[in-house]
Amino acid sequence: MKCPNCSSMSSKVTDSRPTDENRSIRRRRECMECGCRFTTYERIEQTPLMVVKKNEDRESFDRNKLLNGIIKACEKRPVPLEKMENMVDRIENKLNNLNEKEVSSSLLGEYVMEELKNLDEVAYVRFASVYRQFKDVNSFMDELKNMLGEK
Repeated sequence: MKCPNCSSMSSKVTDSRPTDENRSIRRRRECMECGCRFTTYERIEQTPLMVVKKNEDRESFDRNKLLNGIIKACEKRPVPLEKMENMVDRIENKLNNLNEKEVSSSLLGEYVMEELKNLDEVAYVRFASVYRQFKDVNSFMDELKNMLGEK
């Protein structure tokens, strides 16, 4: 595995464990050249999943794009990256369990909202404000009232 720090092809596995309900393997590696430690994942390759956007455009599901959106929502919040990665794993599993070749971006957004609501309420509201395209403060307040009413 190529080191992300020095590009050496010489590394050793220091830890290996199953993750994601035994659907992937997480490996901690150490570069033999520079000593950099990094994490790799081995997963079963799934059938490509297409996301149908609101304007009917289609694009391949991209777990990194999903993770980056969640990271943005959780910015400056006490949410460890590992929890965000686990959230992406759960969402990806839900999508794969649908056994569909295409999913709507709105379904994907609902899955993210459901997960964020359980993880961090501030991140949930941040994501909701973009996802639901709040037009004004009243729509923002309505979402807060809904969230608080469910407690």
